Amino acid sequence: MKHGLTDVSSCAKALLPENKAVCRLRYAITLQQGLRRITLNPMQSTASLLVFSDLDGTLLDHETYGWEPARPAISKLKQAGVPLILASSKTAAEMVPLLRDMGLEGVPAIVENGGGVIGLNTGQDEKALTYADIRRALDDMPRDLRAHFSGFGDMQRDDVSAATGLSQDAAVSAKRRAFSEPGLWSGDDEMRARFLHLLAEQGIAASEGGRFLTLSSGRTKADGMARIIAHYKPACTIALGDAPNDTEMLEAADFGVIVKNPHRPPLPRLAGEDAGRIRRTDAPGPAGWNTAVLALIEQIMGSQEDG
Repeated sequence: MKHGLTDVSSCAKALLPENKAVCRLRYAITLQQGLRRITLNPMQSTASLLVFSDLDGTLLDHETYGWEPARPAISKLKQAGVPLILASSKTAAEMVPLLRDMGLEGVPAIVENGGGVIGLNTGQDEKALTYADIRRALDDMPRDLRAHFSGFGDMQRDDVSAATGLSQDAAVSAKRRAFSEPGLWSGDDEMRARFLHLLAEQGIAASEGGRFLTLSSGRTKADGMARIIAHYKPACTIALGDAPNDTEMLEAADFGVIVKNPHRPPLPRLAGEDAGRIRRTDAPGPAGWNTAVLALIEQIMGSQEDG
């Protein structure tokens, strides 16, 4: 059990192909217009199932940032009342319009790679490190190292747009940061190691995901996941991602899905794959996401019916 999450032995093992035991989820199944419906409300403080998902390269297409191929699975989750928790390097300013577009208003989201959680309504999220602290640490860096890191705070709107593929308006939102600083590294590996060592001495961690090297207090998506799980107290969790900074979240969930991303090297085999808790998609991006989520929902709901 990690981060205060549910014991996977009571949930994940029940859905393995070789095990016909019942998955003991606290679902209330009703029949409504011929559909099986899990009677949950995203605004309630309890839920039987939570789905956590990375965005870029996972739920959002790597090139277009579109999510249309995932619409069937998102609709299925909504019909079932299952909260879909987005977890991303995006800022709150970027996340709110996306939540609105997907119809996920009122559902919490993990922003800036776990640096913060929005929409949880559990009081002030105390943080050990601010964006200003990170920028000051960068300013104190030796010039030969500092010159090789170009953070969003160093870039103009057009630069962020070019580096991310975002529109100029979206690039402005991406620059409104509170917890972390993504950037591009142009130095060699030895210089990168020195750069990260000096930052670590000041309590600043670095994670690599998607296109950027992101500096932060060290909080991860899994830390944000743990906060949300403590609030909802689910019986079962699903997590989906494609990058190294998703690994901890994938391993912590009852079920993990590594979404194929042909634009980056594949993740190494994870321990959860050997146990059957973590699977990989054949299709990339939102198409693979859609197939995996629909299959897991069918497994989970089917196991409940079998019981």
